Amino acid sequence: MDITPRKGIVAALLGMAVSISTAASAEEPGLDWPPTLALEHVLVQTSLYTRHFNPQPDHNNQQDLISLELHNPHRWLAGTAWFKNSFDQPSWYFYAGREFPLWRPSDDVTVRAKLTAGLLRGYKDERQDNIPFNHYGIAPAALPSIGVQWGRFESDLILFGTAGMMVTGGIRF
Repeated sequence: MDITPRKGIVAALLGMAVSISTAASAEEPGLDWPPTLALEHVLVQTSLYTRHFNPQPDHNNQQDLISLELHNPHRWLAGTAWFKNSFDQPSWYFYAGREFPLWRPSDDVTVRAKLTAGLLRGYKDERQDNIPFNHYGIAPAALPSIGVQWGRFESDLILFGTAGMMVTGGIRF
């Protein structure tokens, strides 16, 4: 089986998130399903940089993403994001997910992985088939990321399938 480096990166991030989740569940109380509906903080993000792995002349690398995430005390999250997709079409991603702490070099800095999954809407017309399972203009999506939190500021490197990656920056409230 030939695995390209991009697929390997996605598989590694997903595997890491699952193994960290298992370890975190054993170490921390209160991680049982379903997540509590307590709000710990809100994260507002925007896109800073996007790169397609196989760029096409019609690809848009300026997503203008605006995202709002609600986080509970046990690292579960729910969010929504508006952005321009790879073909400059307005799109939405409605999702839920979890953060997984990886390393805490100081009290103010945390390196973590994040995995979100949800529904993606916005790939339409002649671009509808550019994402898998896009029925009725809505497709399932799962996005792994790795990021850093520094005080109230956060940044993530998000992989969107084998198509590309995005760097985001945000602030917690």
